[in-house]
Amino acid sequence: MPEILKVDADNSEERILTRAAVILANGGIIAYPTETFYGLGADATNEKAIEKIFAVKGRNFKNPISLIIGQADDIYPLVQDVPEAAKKLMAAFWPGALTIVFLAANNISPLLTAGSGKIGLRISSHPGAQGIVQKLKSPLTATSANLSGAPECTRASEVAEQIGDKIDAIVDLGNTPGAKGSTIIDVTCMPFAILREGAISRKVIEKCIDIK
Repeated sequence: MPEILKVDADNSEERILTRAAVILANGGIIAYPTETFYGLGADATNEKAIEKIFAVKGRNFKNPISLIIGQADDIYPLVQDVPEAAKKLMAAFWPGALTIVFLAANNISPLLTAGSGKIGLRISSHPGAQGIVQKLKSPLTATSANLSGAPECTRASEVAEQIGDKIDAIVDLGNTPGAKGSTIIDVTCMPFAILREGAISRKVIEKCIDIK
């Protein structure tokens, strides 16, 4: 069973987030809360750890995996180009539930891009997810913590039931909002294209930039 990292009399939130980052740095896999659902985390610079994500979920390698980063400047080693309109999106909606798809830099694992040459990035507004990324000092995979095709999880107990025997730890900081995942927008084309309308609506984005 996974290690359950939960705030109690002996463990502060700072302590459990540090422990989560140590597990990730050692190639482990964790589940952690985000502003939408629980996410499945691996150090995105560790190829073997990324492979574990696919094994845990039973996920097809043709499906890309997006990443959570710590701050806006962290995108530059990960992408080839940041269009000016994309900077507007970042300023308006990061931290938050907007995944922006960029042309991936050459150092990005093709496992993450599914061979598309594109990578999805966001800064999470959840303090737990944000804290883990800051401590890890590497981008963190942000696919949902569930079996492929199964419902997304808003509770640590749901994660444990679905995939608990396949991961190293669950960061239990309570329930997540659920309802919708992050909105995904591709900025590699003109005009930009919404690939999935999620927690941030098309109407809200249209107030910021032109999209198709």
